[in-house]
Amino acid sequence: MLNRVKDYREGRGWSQGELAKRLGVSRQTINAVETDKYDPSLPLALRMAKLFAVSVPDLFIDDWQPDGDV
Repeated sequence: MLNRVKDYREGRGWSQGELAKRLGVSRQTINAVETDKYDPSLPLALRMAKLFAVSVPDLFIDDWQPDGDV
């Protein structure tokens, strides 16, 4: 899953540490999310989306499509 966290963070002029502080997580967590080494929990993804005033799908890009047989 790709994400736009870094783009939105940099657009606000925030460091990873500043974003981490605003979200109540570690800077390492933000770094791992931005480098696609860690998929955030649903609550964290929702907080990020609220903080940036965007929807979760705008922040996290998931190209998965359901199989047509479902």
